[in-house]
Amino acid sequence: MMPIVKNGGTVPLDEIPVLDYEVFGPRLKADMEQEGRVAAYFGHLAAEGEVELFALIAHDWKGELHLLRSRVGSRFPSLTPEIPQLHLFERELAEQFGVVPEGHPWLKPVRFHSSWVPERDAWGRSAGGHPVPGDMEFYRVEGEEVHEVAVGPVHAGVIEPGHFRFQCHGEKVMHLEISLGFQHRGLEALLHGGPHASTLHQLEAAAGDTTIGHATAYCQVLEALSGCAVPPKGQVLRAVALELERLANHVGDIGALAGDVGFLPTASFCGRIRGDYLNLSAELCGSRFGRGMIRPGGVGFDADPVLVAHLLQRLAVIERDTRGAIELFFDSPSALARLEGTGKVATEDAESLGLVGMAARACGLAVDSRIHHPAGAYVDDFDHVVLEEGGDVFARAHVRRREIYDSIKQIRYWLSRLPAGVARADVPPLAPDSLALSLTEGWRGEIVHVALTDAAGRFSRYKVVDSSFRNWNGLAMALREEQISDFPLCNKSFNLSYCGFDL
Repeated sequence: MMPIVKNGGTVPLDEIPVLDYEVFGPRLKADMEQEGRVAAYFGHLAAEGEVELFALIAHDWKGELHLLRSRVGSRFPSLTPEIPQLHLFERELAEQFGVVPEGHPWLKPVRFHSSWVPERDAWGRSAGGHPVPGDMEFYRVEGEEVHEVAVGPVHAGVIEPGHFRFQCHGEKVMHLEISLGFQHRGLEALLHGGPHASTLHQLEAAAGDTTIGHATAYCQVLEALSGCAVPPKGQVLRAVALELERLANHVGDIGALAGDVGFLPTASFCGRIRGDYLNLSAELCGSRFGRGMIRPGGVGFDADPVLVAHLLQRLAVIERDTRGAIELFFDSPSALARLEGTGKVATEDAESLGLVGMAARACGLAVDSRIHHPAGAYVDDFDHVVLEEGGDVFARAHVRRREIYDSIKQIRYWLSRLPAGVARADVPPLAPDSLALSLTEGWRGEIVHVALTDAAGRFSRYKVVDSSFRNWNGLAMALREEQISDFPLCNKSFNLSYCGFDL
């Protein structure tokens, strides 16, 4: 029997059976066929030199998470041809542990540095090394009138590096391949042996615009391993901070989309209004990006009645400005004409790739951890998922618009009913030889943290799956058959993270 857990659950490692890979593969495929999707898939170096595989399969409508475990040697049959959602995960295994998933349709490194491999990865790179010739071969479309356009990896301003290679026929994009991982930080390796004094700070910076999302996921892992119950007030303040993070980024993205189509009023207004939401976060904890707000056992900063009344007053003013700027944009036919039908991702492609968050919901896929795998204040007080079916830039923008209004309503509800009492509890020591998992719906989408502990209760493996890891391939699909001039607009409609991918 495979272990079935809920979000924020923990399982002793000896209760997760180690399946033969010949059994593991069909079992994983069968689980996927029963409306499952891959939430995480990662390796862990076993004592005997083999690599242990852990698969976390989400069954959203049941609110369940299924765990599968196996071991492989240096080579094993790839499951990607039958389960495309494993595409990047299997490439990552080859990079981190030097194992080869035979039959993988496009086996190449995910990142440009290898921090986990003790000797060499599947392409002969030593730890910390760069690709050898042929590692990063790009897909090519041949033909006299076909040309190639390369963008990056160096970009203007402060944006992180990423390479985009377009295969074009005239102005039409036939294929886009995205190469990331130029500034690999080796975050997961740094977390080994933790929790350290620096661990929470490192995870707050896993993706700088998702501080609350990643800090919440990490703290839920510690609370699962320790059996700590977060006080109701701490749960509500965490949720308020998470929705403020969603508001700031959604509003900023709508402003950026308006700028990309030359609609300057909304672009200007939303740039300023985004700052207003960031300032509300600063009112809570002193940091516009939420640093220090989420702490194991609850929150680092309480909110007294005077602060709550001030936040509600400010929220009412900002909501009025938000609605004015957004409705101005969505009431403009010339602006909407640039969004509608551009950068469409088919629902079946989104499901096959395992897209999450607003990118998935814009394709009609009901993927939202707040609904299906709720934790904290979301358990009883959140029951609405925003769906669009167009799969285009307009759908992704409209998901943001509707989620903005929902988040404002939810924050007002929570603050007006803020529980009394303390906002943080003490965290006991972590359980040894266990696995704990946490799902948090960040503003881009689902964030997954999984921790394995050793006999001393320290992290023997810590896996982070940011929503961008799943969604970059969605951008590549959105550009097919589009004009290359639509790339900036499509790119902004996803607004994915380089550093969230490049952990």
